[in-house]
Amino acid sequence: MQSLLLGIDGGGTHCRGRLTDHAGHVLAEATGGPANVWSQYDAAINAIESVIDTLFQQAGLAADARDRTLLVAGLAGANVASVHSRLQSWQPRCQARYLFTDVEIACAGAHDGAPGAVLIVGTGSQGAAWDGTQFTLLGGWGFALSDAGSGAILGRRARRLALLAHEAIVPASALTERIMALHQHSPEQMLLWSQQATPAEWGNVVPEVFTAAQQGDPHGIALVQQAAADIVQMVQPLLARSHGKLALMGGLAVPIQPWLPADIAAQLVPPQGDALSGALRLASQFSQQPA
Repeated sequence: MQSLLLGIDGGGTHCRGRLTDHAGHVLAEATGGPANVWSQYDAAINAIESVIDTLFQQAGLAADARDRTLLVAGLAGANVASVHSRLQSWQPRCQARYLFTDVEIACAGAHDGAPGAVLIVGTGSQGAAWDGTQFTLLGGWGFALSDAGSGAILGRRARRLALLAHEAIVPASALTERIMALHQHSPEQMLLWSQQATPAEWGNVVPEVFTAAQQGDPHGIALVQQAAADIVQMVQPLLARSHGKLALMGGLAVPIQPWLPADIAAQLVPPQGDALSGALRLASQFSQQPA
């Protein structure tokens, strides 16, 4: 009996999964909670396993179907060596499982396996270039140190700016007032919230920031322009490694593009597929290898 193919895309905001037969026909798709194995390892594994359970339930397959399933998981945070080592002990029931970072499966999907590069700008950010032999990764070192151009960084900047405006250090705007209202217009409430906030929670004001920028809010415009500048800084070295092909992916990819310089935007190509299609492409390749 031929193998089933299972792709997992684990990011800082949510985990997505897709199950297909050997020919690529989709049997089920599911979405779960955040799955960054660096920032919240146990919660990420639980989210991934919950999505896997849902996929097999939706497909109406018996438990033993997992024994003929090839699993490819691309996980945010898997680029950290200690985390990658820890993941070796994660052995879900399957025929075989292969681990990548989320940006590597995104790159495989964006260019259908051909050489090229991607920059994921979602809750976090990371770039990857594929030369046909190996990946080169840029960024992806977490919210505290890296994640340039990401939703988490944009959300943190927005809250910092809102706090400055609340204390009349800079002029207030409709955007800063709305952000402070999320914390009862209280710096102390914002402080208490910040002590426990996840990167995804920091990024929860991003849609508000883009809406404000589109409406001409000066703080919204400045914040989005700063995010665009961060993305340009990441894009330039990726373009140099990409054989002329670079795709933006992730939740900020579409809304940020109108804010990018014209010469940068002109060099971007639309992704041919998403991260899940990349994971499944890799799974298909592995299924064709000799046992």
